[in-house]
Amino acid sequence: MLYNVSMNKKLFVISGCSGVGKGTVINEFMKRNSENFILSVSCTTRKPRVGEIDGIHYFFITKEEFEKNILEGKFLEYAQFAENYYGTKEKYIKQKFEEGFNIILEIETQGALQVKEKMPEAVLIFIAPPSVEELENRLRGRHTEDEETIQKRLAQVKTELIRSKKYDYIVINDNINHAVEEIEKITRDNVKE
Repeated sequence: MLYNVSMNKKLFVISGCSGVGKGTVINEFMKRNSENFILSVSCTTRKPRVGEIDGIHYFFITKEEFEKNILEGKFLEYAQFAENYYGTKEKYIKQKFEEGFNIILEIETQGALQVKEKMPEAVLIFIAPPSVEELENRLRGRHTEDEETIQKRLAQVKTELIRSKKYDYIVINDNINHAVEEIEKITRDNVKE
């Protein structure tokens, strides 16, 4: 076991399909629960986008540094997307537990299943759309991607929905408040005071 469970702190891993609104749900959850929870900061090799701050949005590191950390076994989970690495360091998670926080980690399903393997006590929550049709409407409604990108995202949804069967909880995001309340209930049921 990686962490001292007697600290009574938990890692909650939240994933969801692209366009499902997981960022909105997590932001609202954090607004309501910031005294007991911290949002984990992942490492990435991609360049910062406008307005992103190192250590707040991501820890921006070089590809060489990331690969060195992989070889040294420093990541709780990691994955590669579009030529860039993304990952969560074990040391960071342990530090936040020691500071007295429960942790919310927003990552893709691939990384979430790696976390569960290394840390079975982690709680996996998948945010799902009311239906695949509704998700497609949301993706198209954003008007931010071309048809080819939308089709790729929809193909990825099928993989994510299959992986979600290995999660501890599935929360349907048909209403932001309802989804946040469901996550609050899940966290209450899993955190020992």
